[in-house]
Amino acid sequence: MLNILSYINGKRKTSTSGWTSFNAPCCIHNGETADRRMRGGLKFSTDTDWSYHCFNCGYTASFTLGYPVSYKAQRLLKWMGVPEIEVQRLNLESLKHKDVNQILRERADEEQRVHFNETSLPANARLIEDSDSEIIEYLRNRGIDPWDYPYMIDPDQPRLGVLIPYTYNNKIVGHTTRFLDNRRPKYLHEQQTGYVFGIDNQHDNWQFVVVVEGQFDALSIDGVAVTTNRISDTQAAVLRRLNREVVVVPDHDQAGLALIDDAVKYGFSVSIPEWDADIKDINDAVQRYGRLNTLIDIINNKNSSKVKIELARKALKRKL
Repeated sequence: MLNILSYINGKRKTSTSGWTSFNAPCCIHNGETADRRMRGGLKFSTDTDWSYHCFNCGYTASFTLGYPVSYKAQRLLKWMGVPEIEVQRLNLESLKHKDVNQILRERADEEQRVHFNETSLPANARLIEDSDSEIIEYLRNRGIDPWDYPYMIDPDQPRLGVLIPYTYNNKIVGHTTRFLDNRRPKYLHEQQTGYVFGIDNQHDNWQFVVVVEGQFDALSIDGVAVTTNRISDTQAAVLRRLNREVVVVPDHDQAGLALIDDAVKYGFSVSIPEWDADIKDINDAVQRYGRLNTLIDIINNKNSSKVKIELARKALKRKL
């Protein structure tokens, strides 16, 4: 890609706001005397995209990767001494990125559309207490600290269950109840389309986010859950907003294979640790190996290479 800054002759100065000032090459071509006061300004919006403005003759030009080099940008580059062959090469290289940039713009548009309506919890729902021994025992048996999350109980439900509030930007946007008697249905959901459970529990300084299927898997390792074996466009947008590596850990079953496919589709990393044959998900792993060892296994087995992910997927499929 063309390094436009290398064609600036003479002195230049970059301000804290990102503008690089230098003697404007456009003035003598637009009826003005040659600039000697560094009134040409160049600013990058990305590593490749830039805008130019002359604060003397008013000439402007810009370049965006994925689009042809405009007539005004071509003139500016010529005045700066960029050879014609380099301008043509820049134009061809830019057009090669057209589809990629369209995808990036669509992703940015999708991220802007992410929104969940604030909702209410059941009228008489309350936080669990020391006296709620059955719920506390259930959570501890699953390797989960009962006091690490605002677990609740809904006394109006005819079946005993643990209610898990859903939040987004610290507002209630839904909830789910896991009944303890194991009769069907095991869960009762109030969930909005595209929601990702556990987003509010992520810390700004964490380097990656672990994505799983179920809420208890996520609660076991401070991850997030898509609550199914598929990742939607909206959920992918929510995950990208975290600005860190996304590591998808599928359940070790047939449904988990679809989650792997979606992870590859969205460019996420995948981790398929080699756990014992009877370990089907992260919560099973935490109960057997402990939280720290499970996290270590996840990190040691994560891959971003499509080839390596496909090999791991085939190995998992053979075991099922």
